[in-house]
Amino acid sequence: MKQEEIKELSTADLIERLEEEKMRYTKTSLHHVVSPIENVQTIKENRKTIARLSTEIRKRELEVANK
Repeated sequence: MKQEEIKELSTADLIERLEEEKMRYTKTSLHHVVSPIENVQTIKENRKTIARLSTEIRKRELEVANK
């Protein structure tokens, strides 16, 4: 998920997507431990997406607190 796409989402959608991405990351990591997956890069992409979503949520929280 690109940063431009993340900025377009509402805060509620961001929180929902964050939970989905965390679940996807956990499942992918567990599957990789049990039997190695072909594309390990997906784990890295999931972590980056989680970080992007968390950053945008925090940014919006700070904007509301500063107003």
